[in-house]
Amino acid sequence: MRFGVVVFPGSNCEQDVVHAVRLLGCDAEYVWHQDTDLSGFDAVVLPGGFSYGDYLRCGAVARFSPIMNEVVRFADRGNPVIGICNGFQILTEAHLLPGALLRNVGLKFVCKPTHLIAEESVCHWLDVNPGTVLRIPVNHNEGNYICDPQTLERMKAKGQIVLRYCDADGSRRPEGSAPNGALEDIAGICNEAGNVFGLMPHPERAVDPVSGGIDGAAIFSAIVRRVAGIPESVVQ
Repeated sequence: MRFGVVVFPGSNCEQDVVHAVRLLGCDAEYVWHQDTDLSGFDAVVLPGGFSYGDYLRCGAVARFSPIMNEVVRFADRGNPVIGICNGFQILTEAHLLPGALLRNVGLKFVCKPTHLIAEESVCHWLDVNPGTVLRIPVNHNEGNYICDPQTLERMKAKGQIVLRYCDADGSRRPEGSAPNGALEDIAGICNEAGNVFGLMPHPERAVDPVSGGIDGAAIFSAIVRRVAGIPESVVQ
């Protein structure tokens, strides 16, 4: 399986993604933001960073990069696309995912491990059991997810909420467990088809027990199995 990792001016997590994907036994190649061809790739990753210096607002300029027209077409054909941190912000700006990401509550940059609970969802990128708690770090200034009430209810009904911030035991505090103030502790969502996934935490930083645990590997391995048509039970 071959991953295309898009590099925008200001991206700074693309090497982490390539390392993670290769560590898991897959191929990964960089795709420059001015390219217009994604043929030959099985999945596309929009990595974290500060594309175009986060001018205007995060992801607003990157959304108009030449490669994004092809990313939209790639996603519309049902192919897997993941946006991590800044990549999530770009996906919302490109209207591949609903909602928006605002400045963190308290207006402070957040960089620390977080616990996430998997929801029952249609997401192709995660196949752990609902209720599974993952430990994956965050590293962002604008991770405060919002959407209007109608969109929130529609996402709940269609299984688009994939991950929520939680405590280590999987519980969520009444005042909110999100370190950034995100609506209903939302950490990651997908589109209605399940092939486009955006999340603020960095799974590529949690694929090696030496550097940060292995919980992030579940996200990349899930999409590899799905594209290859291998049932999870066979892998286990």
